[in-house]
Amino acid sequence: MLKSLTVWSFALLEHVEIAFGAGLNILTGETGAGKSILIDALGAVLGRRVTADAIRTGCDWLRVEAVFSVDGQAELLAYLAEQAIDCEDATLIITRQVARAGKSNVLVNGCHVTLAVLKQIGAFLVDVHGQNENLALLKEASQYELLDHESAAVADALAAYRTQYRLWNDQRKALDERKQDARDYAQRLDMLRWQDQEIESAKLQVGEDDRLDEEIRKLSHAEKISDSVQTAYGLLANDSRSGLGVLSAIAGVKKALDDVARYDDSLSNAQKMVADAEISLQEASYEIRDYGESMDFSPQRLDQLQSRMDTIDKLRKKYGATVADVLEHQANVQQELAAIENYDEDIAKLEQEIAAAEKQLRVCADALTTERKKSAAVLTKDIGAQLAALGMPKARFAIEIAPRDSFGARGADDVRMTFSANPGEAPKPLAKVASGGELSRIALAIKAVSAARDHSVPSMVFDEIDTGIGGRTAQMVAERIALVAQYKQVLCITHLPQIACMADVHLYIAKHTADGHTVTEVHRLTDAQEINEIARMASGSDVSAASLDNAREMVAHARQKKAAFAKKK
Repeated sequence: MLKSLTVWSFALLEHVEIAFGAGLNILTGETGAGKSILIDALGAVLGRRVTADAIRTGCDWLRVEAVFSVDGQAELLAYLAEQAIDCEDATLIITRQVARAGKSNVLVNGCHVTLAVLKQIGAFLVDVHGQNENLALLKEASQYELLDHESAAVADALAAYRTQYRLWNDQRKALDERKQDARDYAQRLDMLRWQDQEIESAKLQVGEDDRLDEEIRKLSHAEKISDSVQTAYGLLANDSRSGLGVLSAIAGVKKALDDVARYDDSLSNAQKMVADAEISLQEASYEIRDYGESMDFSPQRLDQLQSRMDTIDKLRKKYGATVADVLEHQANVQQELAAIENYDEDIAKLEQEIAAAEKQLRVCADALTTERKKSAAVLTKDIGAQLAALGMPKARFAIEIAPRDSFGARGADDVRMTFSANPGEAPKPLAKVASGGELSRIALAIKAVSAARDHSVPSMVFDEIDTGIGGRTAQMVAERIALVAQYKQVLCITHLPQIACMADVHLYIAKHTADGHTVTEVHRLTDAQEINEIARMASGSDVSAASLDNAREMVAHARQKKAAFAKKK
């Protein structure tokens, strides 16, 4: 529910703060005072388009702030949580500022959000009903939406249908893709078989490329390796003219330390380390000697390895960086070949699955049709009753359900609204027969019926609902709006006293000139002020005693009507 709206520098509104109440909030005032500007300002915090032209003359920016109570709005609270917007106390504060330079800033409970997010939030908060919304009734989507939100049974049947429809549709797409692939199979089969044969003929082994690289590197440097091995072994084991080998030298060190140990064991630790070193170096010399003796350099072997490596390199350039990648590519090729070769079997299986899914889809579609027909009958009766109460007792309104030849996202039904305003005329689609005034009353009748059922949006704005009506029709429209206000908070701009007298909260918009600037102000009327304003609206001239008495009678009658609506609620 909208609790308050504060506006700065928005057109004629210099600074206005309005507190709204539950039930019916009526906004009245002289023509041009700025009533529609208030609705435009509310639209700004609901995500509607606002340009710099709306900024008050002489100001650099405009700002609108709205405070909403969102207690019990589970879907909205879940969406706010997804957007990481804190709303623990069930209070939502939306602020939107637009600068003359064109920059827009939106805050929701202190969090910056995009205009797209603001529009989504706004859809949970307020339903603005104007001329555009009347025309929306003519759209097929709106007619489906009205019917499909009428009862939980329809909503459940629609959800079950859509789940099955997605499964069926996905299977059909898979079949179409399979058939499309088949057109390219002949050429692709040749390529895949050639790739498989090329890789298969190479007889690759995982890790073979690494092993070959290592052996080729060794054979390519065999001479250098042999020289280094001989040098190492000579330094360890052989004495030369230039000096002793390492093993001979360490044997001399060991003997000298053994001589010391006869007289003093202080170097026993060093003696042990030298003995250990001699053993280790002796073992190392044997290993080096054996390695040198086992070396067998073969130019032919090197040629064979390099030829094999060339084969592997060609495959790696085509199919992957390593032998493992090449073999993985072959596995994928073989898998695709198997799929192509099993094409007929796969197609048959998919067609069987589609047939089974379509059979189940038909069951779901029939269940949805059954529930829609029940809801259509209820809505047709209730909306017809509201139209009669709106001065159209002879009108015939119906929501018709007709079978379709195919399945669609909304089901296998064609839903349309038909209307006949006069006896003897066959009902025809709403778009072909309803005038603007009739369409407005049909829309109001639908709102009056759906208000008790639909609690997803707690507030509603009626903008220009009284255009072109008066007398008895105005009274009937006023009663329907009051009926809607039993279930939702309603904001309504009106020039008609019949509607104004139904107010739970009456706000008067006035403008005056100060310092050469036009300023709009909003006042909440007391009971006495409300009587005076209704008298002014009814008489169209200066208020007289008779017009005041008439206003009091209208308000008393309105209160009786609202009390009767409350009892039926």
